[in-house]
Amino acid sequence: MSFSFRQVRYFIATAEAGQVSLAATNLAISQSAVTAAIKELEETVGASLFERTQHGMELTEGGRRFLSLAYEILHKVDEATQLKLVHREMTGRLVIAATYTVLGYFLPVHFERLKRRFPDLDIKIFELHRKSVEEGLLTNRYDIAVLLTSNIRHPDIVTETLLSSQRRLWVHSRHHLLSSRGVTLEEALGENYIMLTVDEASQTSLNFWSRTTRAPRIILHTSSVEAVRSLVANGQGVSILSDMVHRPWSLEGRRIETITLQNPIPSMDVGLAWRRDVNFTPAMEAFRSYFRRTFDIPE
Repeated sequence: MSFSFRQVRYFIATAEAGQVSLAATNLAISQSAVTAAIKELEETVGASLFERTQHGMELTEGGRRFLSLAYEILHKVDEATQLKLVHREMTGRLVIAATYTVLGYFLPVHFERLKRRFPDLDIKIFELHRKSVEEGLLTNRYDIAVLLTSNIRHPDIVTETLLSSQRRLWVHSRHHLLSSRGVTLEEALGENYIMLTVDEASQTSLNFWSRTTRAPRIILHTSSVEAVRSLVANGQGVSILSDMVHRPWSLEGRRIETITLQNPIPSMDVGLAWRRDVNFTPAMEAFRSYFRRTFDIPE
């Protein structure tokens, strides 16, 4: 009996999310489908891959070893299925602007794949804040950008969203709100709050907080996601951040749980941006085409 690529993908998603529910959300499938796939995979490999706990899924020793192999499988399958996209004749230079969050949590794996598919294309990436990205696109310093499209407002910049990452409440593993049903934004704002400031996160938070009657009790402003992660995991406060930057463990090895709030919270949208009247070069077309195929965006 052999396992399927689908089972491997669901296993990786669950290992990274630490919860079946969050993995299912990220995969846009049902929780039962994830649970069934993991059970079938464990039966096939003859070992327990996860320890089921009150707050989520923790990898066993065998699960950690299998995760390393699963990443290799994913890498090889990606290479095999994308052979038709290799254009070794693609040359020239592509200058990309990227904001902090996408450069840290989204772009690296895609950059590696692009370099493998277009080995003769000189790709340069620059990390900038949103206003500098907009200015650079409008003045032709950068060909195209990868950033939070939900932050772009300039009328002369076109955006194309690739994925929408839901924002949830981050709490430590024994937080009292984990036992509550239907947690609201007002309840979350009753806790000490760790405010992330990078990529205009604080302004975004203020926008959806304005719909409530309660002001947040902010105890720290920081540009470091890892600082937020550690402070939340150690019980110093809560935060509302997207699934894309969530990891179930802090640097100290303490667990971070997430809660889906009852209030409508805007997602963090990630995608591409370019000047409205720009003439796409072959390199820009190849870059955009890669992301459209990867995220199933119609050509």
